[in-house]
Amino acid sequence: MSTEPLFRKIDCVRLHVTDLEDALSFYRERLGHQLTWRTEGSAGLRMPETDAEIVLQTEREGEEIDLLVDSAYTASKRFEDSGGEIVVPPFDIAMGRCSVVRDPWGNELVLLDASKGRLTTDADGNVIGVEK
Repeated sequence: MSTEPLFRKIDCVRLHVTDLEDALSFYRERLGHQLTWRTEGSAGLRMPETDAEIVLQTEREGEEIDLLVDSAYTASKRFEDSGGEIVVPPFDIAMGRCSVVRDPWGNELVLLDASKGRLTTDADGNVIGVEK
């Protein structure tokens, strides 16, 4: 069993919102967070002292913590071998692969890798692709 830390960093904190425009108004204009990227149903906002993001999204209810790992497949397997549970096996996302795991105390975590690259945006922050 490896003693190397599994989690590289917090990638983002995802928050469910019912109206993306209202949420952007609140988080951007009232709380001062800068938009870094946007799709039809979600938007990433910068926090000034980290590269972790606040992601506002309309697709799934609830909050989640996304942790960056080297490989979603390898990390979820190691998590399971260590006594955790794989809730959702690794699946493809725009920037790489992602899985959902649960620790022995019931905490769900999202493990994601950036194996395909980082999101690229146009001048308005709209996602236009992925760049290695």
